[in-house]
Amino acid sequence: MSSYLVSEEQLVCVTGAGGFIGSWVVKLLLLRGYSVRGTVRDLADGKNAHLLALEGADDRLSLYRADVLNYDSLRVALSGCHGVFHIASPVSNDPDLVPVAEEGTRNVMRAAADAGVRRVVFTSSYGAVHMDPNRSPDAVVDETYWSDYEFCKRTGNFYCCAKMMAEKTAMEEAATRGLELAVVVPHVTIGPALQRTLNESINGVLKYITGAKATYPNAVAGYTDVRDVARAHLLVYECPDARGRYLCIGEILHRAQFIHMLRGLLPDHYPVTTKYGDDGKPMVKPYKVSNQRLKDLGLEFTPVRESLFQTVISLLHKGHLLLPATGPILARM
Repeated sequence: MSSYLVSEEQLVCVTGAGGFIGSWVVKLLLLRGYSVRGTVRDLADGKNAHLLALEGADDRLSLYRADVLNYDSLRVALSGCHGVFHIASPVSNDPDLVPVAEEGTRNVMRAAADAGVRRVVFTSSYGAVHMDPNRSPDAVVDETYWSDYEFCKRTGNFYCCAKMMAEKTAMEEAATRGLELAVVVPHVTIGPALQRTLNESINGVLKYITGAKATYPNAVAGYTDVRDVARAHLLVYECPDARGRYLCIGEILHRAQFIHMLRGLLPDHYPVTTKYGDDGKPMVKPYKVSNQRLKDLGLEFTPVRESLFQTVISLLHKGHLLLPATGPILARM
């Protein structure tokens, strides 16, 4: 990994520091020797305690209360920083999320430029890439692909709309303000959680384990280990020539493959979802995606089975999943 600047001399800011991806980015930055400012919504909230317990946090981590819709709070948090990792993002399917995502991103980019920040890493989503009904099934999806905004809007995928517009806003502001911008684009992110609270993707795995989701859909998705997503953020930040989008997708799996993998890890006494929500259509085939840009920077992707194993271990350790009364907790890897 080639350094962009000497990490020990750098102060960087991570928005959404207490979240699933944000926590891992903070952890890796501290291990690399950076001084880190993490923005959180509430300094008194105990759910951020895991950040303060990270190695290096005593000397090199400070938490700031900031709201992406409040420029002034961001300006204070970013003052004196060399770089920004803009990870904070609400996850919902509310139509009102679109203007909020745009405004929040614009505030972060403008506050960064006004604070003298040179480099920004923005966390986007694969939802901004693959939602296009006209895409050829033989296509290899890469960084040039964008979701069809009108299709997303028409089908109620407002989260995808929001991520598209936020990413485009980041690009426009970076070009206008002279910021160096690299964009990491993950899809379903799994793996070990540092925070105690459940996030959307990990909660989805838990619902399959407990059978709370009665069926699984005829759908495919991309999966990536959260540690790989965090490594990707550091790689694109530290590589001086890294610009633009970087798809951070480990593997594309049909949900049936994902469920089969999950069942193979767990003993029989967990009521893992087994019913296929057949929509009467032929089973969707996994398509091809290119993650070559990140591989070229040196990222080696963790196999999904290993990520899923660590997800379950994390759910057990955090108390979200009860230990079985008898028998092995997990099958051997």
